[in-house]
Amino acid sequence: MQVARLGSVKAAAEELALSTPALSRRVQALERFIGRPLFDRKHQALEINAEGQRLLDDIAPALDSLAQALENIQSGGNQLRLRLAVLPLFATQRLFPHLGALRALHPQLHIDIETTPHAVARLGEGLDAAIVLLAKDIDPALYAHELDHDEVYLIGRRELLEPPHALTSPQELAQHTVLIHRDMAQSFDAWKEAVGIPDLQPLAIDNYDSGQLMLEAAAQGLGVAVMHASHFNQSGDTRLVRLFPDTHVDSPYRYFFVCRPRALQTRAVRIFRDWLVAADI
Repeated sequence: MQVARLGSVKAAAEELALSTPALSRRVQALERFIGRPLFDRKHQALEINAEGQRLLDDIAPALDSLAQALENIQSGGNQLRLRLAVLPLFATQRLFPHLGALRALHPQLHIDIETTPHAVARLGEGLDAAIVLLAKDIDPALYAHELDHDEVYLIGRRELLEPPHALTSPQELAQHTVLIHRDMAQSFDAWKEAVGIPDLQPLAIDNYDSGQLMLEAAAQGLGVAVMHASHFNQSGDTRLVRLFPDTHVDSPYRYFFVCRPRALQTRAVRIFRDWLVAADI
């Protein structure tokens, strides 16, 4: 399953703590046993083919049940465990401030939390559910609940509102560095399009994979951060200001709670989903 998810024997071997040759032999042995190839070989990558995907879809429920059974035995049946992936900034700003209330309501529910990338691809393979930020439509094979629909904000240090450093027009961004999250690459383009300057090129674009670090970088004057309204409002950082507050731009990205439909059959996932929706996190 890890080879199918990662597309690389080397990467999968590292995750499984095996040598690459040992894992390659296991893949080849499985294909010999099945009597047909399960992957298409493309240079250094392995791409699961139709036969392999069909096999994976058929055995995934059994593997999920086995994992749940092992957890039940280990916990004596007294615990419910949820394996959840969540983005770090969402976790810090929106999820963790409320987890104490969830524990009070359901003390038997325990959550293993990961901030892993590519969470959707790992659903059913080490993850029960995920809170993700997506611009594209959700795979119809998944269960998804939209958590919000936000605006794009340009966020900078307070001095950018004050002379002589005031940023007074969108065109002046050509003299500034813009900070963009790798998971929200389309946000700045959406903002430029909405304000009528689609061809504007900033002085530079710095890419981040951490929203928290983007906010700190903006506060330190390293650039103008392109983020969500909720990221700004919940930061509580008085060093930061919203730039061009009269501009309202819908974000192409939305937060979703996602899981495989069969995961909703487990009590842990149902409890967390119902609480998340009711609490309006």
